[in-house]
Amino acid sequence: MEKWEYQTRFFEAKATDKQIQAYIESEFDKKARRYSPESMIPELNALGEEGWEIVHMEPVARVGGKEDVLFTEHQWSNTYFAVLKRRKPGSYVPTQSDHNNTNSAQSQSSTPSIPRPWLPPDME
Repeated sequence: MEKWEYQTRFFEAKATDKQIQAYIESEFDKKARRYSPESMIPELNALGEEGWEIVHMEPVARVGGKEDVLFTEHQWSNTYFAVLKRRKPGSYVPTQSDHNNTNSAQSQSSTPSIPRPWLPPDME
């Protein structure tokens, strides 16, 4: 059975670091602004390399000292709240393409094996 683990985080768009500014200028061909949202991409990519996927992200007006979130109208922010998920190890559910690859490998192998279950594309 497929199982997931989740993480919640606050991200801050802040392009004051020289390396981040150079990254934005080289990757996006634009001048880095103080709160350019592109400044979050290296951190997000690092989390993606660890298998994390953003399932929700939204700006928040301010994060309090108790990590509570302030909601007000007409306020600027460079802070974002995000929910991320990744598949727990060992909870993989084979796909149709895995099933096809297994059948192809079986036809080339002399050892018969039990077909693996798969989910139709609309169930993935």
